Amino acid sequence: MFVHDNDHDSKDDVMEPRFTLTDNALGAKFAKRFGNTSMVILQSTLPKATQDLMMLRVSQINGCGWCTDVHSKDLAAAGEPAVRINLVAAWREASVYTDAERAALALAEEGTRLADAHQGVSDETWAQVRKHYDDDQIAALVGLVAQINAANRLGVIVRQQGGSYDPGMFAEITG
Repeated sequence: MFVHDNDHDSKDDVMEPRFTLTDNALGAKFAKRFGNTSMVILQSTLPKATQDLMMLRVSQINGCGWCTDVHSKDLAAAGEPAVRINLVAAWREASVYTDAERAALALAEEGTRLADAHQGVSDETWAQVRKHYDDDQIAALVGLVAQINAANRLGVIVRQQGGSYDPGMFAEITG
């Protein structure tokens, strides 16, 4: 339980980043290759909105502030309505997602919560994914779940803070 000590400045309550991966030669090589891997998924036929909704939901589950910041802002910059961004944490109880997006979000959640679910991804979820996506898109879905979970772990471990991302700030790197 968090207890605020009034003798400390509120800035003390914010966890400071531990490490900047890209400030280290080995870390920078890793980050570049990690980013290049994600380009395969970004360039697939899996809709970009579906990708960002999935990455936002996984990032929320994993508590990654940086990734939550990135994917919520990318969705907004792409013109997604605020209601779709804001309700992603409660997508099962929201009417603003397509059946295909629901299948993708279920896969993202079940693939993220492996330690919480004895069966991993359910047969029902897999059947819905197969119904709505072709083989290339399924490969992108599976790769995306693995990639965003890895990215979340990197961000959480080094305490990469959310709040400073501006959509398009990495365009020269990925473009």
